[in-house]
Amino acid sequence: MSINDIVPQSKDTPRFPYVTWIVIFGIAVGGSFYGGYLMGGKGVSLPVQAPLGQEKEGIVKNFERPAPSYLNKDVDFNLFWDVWKRVKSEYISKDTSDTQLFYGSLRGIVSALDDPYSEFFDPDLAKQFDESLSGSFEGIGAEIGMKNKQLIIVAPLAGTPAEKAGLKAGDHILAVDKKSTVDMSIDMAVSNIRGKGGTKVTLTIYRIGDKEAHDVTITRQKIVVPSVVWELKPESIGYIKISHFNQDTQDRFADAVREVLSKNPKGLVIDLRNNPGGYLDTAVRIASYWVEGKTIVIEKYDGERSEEYRARGRASLKNLKTVVVVNEGSASASEIVAGALQDYGKATLVGKKTFGKGSVQTLQKLEDGSALKLTIATWLTPKGRSINQEGITPDITVEPAKGEVLADKEKDVQLEKALELLK
Repeated sequence: MSINDIVPQSKDTPRFPYVTWIVIFGIAVGGSFYGGYLMGGKGVSLPVQAPLGQEKEGIVKNFERPAPSYLNKDVDFNLFWDVWKRVKSEYISKDTSDTQLFYGSLRGIVSALDDPYSEFFDPDLAKQFDESLSGSFEGIGAEIGMKNKQLIIVAPLAGTPAEKAGLKAGDHILAVDKKSTVDMSIDMAVSNIRGKGGTKVTLTIYRIGDKEAHDVTITRQKIVVPSVVWELKPESIGYIKISHFNQDTQDRFADAVREVLSKNPKGLVIDLRNNPGGYLDTAVRIASYWVEGKTIVIEKYDGERSEEYRARGRASLKNLKTVVVVNEGSASASEIVAGALQDYGKATLVGKKTFGKGSVQTLQKLEDGSALKLTIATWLTPKGRSINQEGITPDITVEPAKGEVLADKEKDVQLEKALELLK
């Protein structure tokens, strides 16, 4: 397939309700785990950012201006080649190759969509994105995304350098190694954050409620993250934690369910906190353990066209009392599962409102090893509730204890509430 070909989307095209790039090794999901980007309309949203609450101090301000008149003109590709030739002949450095200019122009085409979920990956980044779904990475161990034009930490992964350094979901990333993230795309941020194990990276972090930003220096390392872990809690309550909806998640979840059911549990907790998403197909199959033969999620395209994805197989958990724990780091595929189980009354949701990343991307592999990740639709729950920007509101809201560390089970009030409901 050539760069200029438009390839019809097929059922085999991977779909990613993926919130971010994964920067465990430096590749990122998802785009702004993060919903809410202007795509057309009456104005052009300029890419500026500021720590929430500091706009009044005059640091930076968001503003809009009318769409310029030149955007209504027909495209003259002679202008493209004119710029190309001028750069080649007049730019001070003659070391810039045609290939660099070519890939740069492709990135520019996609970035003009003003959608952080849509990205062009050069061959190296495309390979890293594939690897990001395998569960083994080198980096800091955090999911990053974008919300309201601001790069943020979606979720630090348990036991990783990011968590040990004190990063939390919702932290604003203002700079990477002193380089401002204003106008920085997610893939560029990931490229700057990633690196070999043993090397260091410094993030300038602003946290809501703090008076000022602070630097956090983190040593990268190789990280292996199992997408599913399980254990039997006291009083015969099963507990399954899903950290990603990756390539291995379906098989790992099936194994965990078999083990849990063999213990004859009185109830089950599914922990989707800080889960940024992954494969749509995996989300549908996981939800199918509770929902049988019904719609799991609705894919809404431009205009009136939509498509429903239905449950598959036998719902072996449909009669087991279930509580799903979510928080602001639960996004995309996590929201699909949580929304479906809530709509059908198959689970009680506990925790905090989810992130609100309800758009779907296709990943199209190109012949040179590069790839195009493009937003094509938004997600609705079976009852037609919009996930994008809205998120999923839990049935029971539980704020984490101040200063709570999820690894400290004694302070995990959200999990304690889930277990209490099942006891």
